[in-house]
Amino acid sequence: MDYANILVSADLGEAALDRMRLAAGLARRFAATLTGAAAHPVPAPLLVRDVYDAVAQEQRNTAQVQTILEQAQALFRRAGTEGIGTDWRAGFADAVTHVIETARAADLVVLSRRGPGDADPGPLGVPPGPVLMEAGRPVLVVPPGLASLTGSRIVVAWRDGPAARRAVSAALPFLRAADRVHVATVGADAQPDGADDVAGHLARHGAHVAVHHLQTEEDAGSEILRFALRQDADLIVTGAYGHSRLREWMFGGVTRDLLERSPRCCLMSH
Repeated sequence: MDYANILVSADLGEAALDRMRLAAGLARRFAATLTGAAAHPVPAPLLVRDVYDAVAQEQRNTAQVQTILEQAQALFRRAGTEGIGTDWRAGFADAVTHVIETARAADLVVLSRRGPGDADPGPLGVPPGPVLMEAGRPVLVVPPGLASLTGSRIVVAWRDGPAARRAVSAALPFLRAADRVHVATVGADAQPDGADDVAGHLARHGAHVAVHHLQTEEDAGSEILRFALRQDADLIVTGAYGHSRLREWMFGGVTRDLLERSPRCCLMSH
């Protein structure tokens, strides 16, 4: 697998410029097109006096939203996009829905972490949860303050299943080029044979890989994060496990921990 088109969500939040710079760096590294996406619905007219007032309100509201989208586009152009192919996709629509729809033509989607203590990205912000659940594309979740990603040391948090298998396949461009890949399972119920198999698979792709079976009395998410920090990893690859209920995005413990508090980039697939 290669990345031919990388999609990044554009907003006006504190983390936006760093996230887009990171995505631009990946597009340059993998010779991919970088597509920026931003959307916001046009508010409906309120308390209209007549049809002329309704039309006037709609025009004002459309102009205001257009101004916000143009500001996001200007920020996207500032994100180190010189020398790479770019595309811009803006819309008068729900921001999450717009990214999910635009992702149909992307190989990788780059979004910001959305933890309880992270800054509000504003009305154009797109949380990673619903995109992971609906887009059918791998998502790179970027913590605040990171403007580049090397992927020189990678931890694969392995739990055998379709999500983890898709995540490993989606991460192959990173895994093949990494200095070291650590395939890690956690807990007494881990499947060491599966981890050994995936390590052998990655070795056939040219990865420099080692297998680790981690034991912990604490939650698996915390152990994966500690292990990644001990290995000085800058990327964690894992499946995303969860389900949706009335558009409230619910995830299992490891996925939730990584989405909310990982200090390292996480490449996830559902």
